[in-house]
Amino acid sequence: MNNENLENKLAGKFIVLDGPDGCGKTTQCALLAQWLKENGVEVASLRDPGDTAIGEKIRQILLNPEHIAMSTATEAMLYMAARVQLWQEKIAPALAQKKCVVLDRWLSSTCAYQGHAGGFGINQLIKLAEDSLGKPWPDLTVILDVDPKVGLSRLNREFDRIEQKGDGYHQKVRDGFLKLAGRQENFHLVDATGDIETVHAKVIEVVEKVF
Repeated sequence: MNNENLENKLAGKFIVLDGPDGCGKTTQCALLAQWLKENGVEVASLRDPGDTAIGEKIRQILLNPEHIAMSTATEAMLYMAARVQLWQEKIAPALAQKKCVVLDRWLSSTCAYQGHAGGFGINQLIKLAEDSLGKPWPDLTVILDVDPKVGLSRLNREFDRIEQKGDGYHQKVRDGFLKLAGRQENFHLVDATGDIETVHAKVIEVVEKVF
């Protein structure tokens, strides 16, 4: 695909990279954004939750290990609140400017973590998102699939509150992502167990195939 064609096809598109903890999505988001920019695509690279003043404060509350009393329902509502702010403040304006939005996590995460693993209910979360967001589902969601034990072993730091939830929880998270990939349109699975460049090549292959 030539640069001009790619620039036209990706203008105003919304791409999410998601997956279990340690799947490499933050690294892959950065590599994808860099590749798009090198091919002439104007990019807005963001993370969820975060990238707004309100969203960053909510992120700190959610991930702080001191908040062990937080219920799954509270988690779900806080993630959605940060997401709504990010949509209104950053994502919707970027799409209106015909930028390609590359996002680290989105609704798919809350469905897998709080909806499936936490038992809140995927359908309940989707209904909440449909009532709260201008565009609940991106044009493309790439799920970077990795065994939870492998993913968590990659994290060379202290675990945050969500990461501390244990092997059983994180296996359910992975199952939640796989369940979503099997039921939602515009979801693509990528094996994230390889090295960074191999996974990046697979992500680019999906993007080129879809767009």
